[in-house]
Amino acid sequence: MPWSAAFDDPIALRGGRKLRTLQEAADHIMQLSEDAQHASHWQTAIETLINAAETGGGWMMFARIAMLRALNADVHRK
Repeated sequence: MPWSAAFDDPIALRGGRKLRTLQEAADHIMQLSEDAQHASHWQTAIETLINAAETGGGWMMFARIAMLRALNADVHRK
């Protein structure tokens, strides 16, 4: 599945922006600090994004869930 593959439902970010594709989600993670990227919840998100890009199928749903969990983990830590 290409990195341009879209999530069934976009992932809303604070500020109104939305992540619509695997690539947009990956770009979002790459904009985080290196320390943040190494946090376990972001590592899980990265792994599921890669799996979704490589195999597709149910991994798209898992990638979306992992992104939502990582975003929520960051909100609760602040």
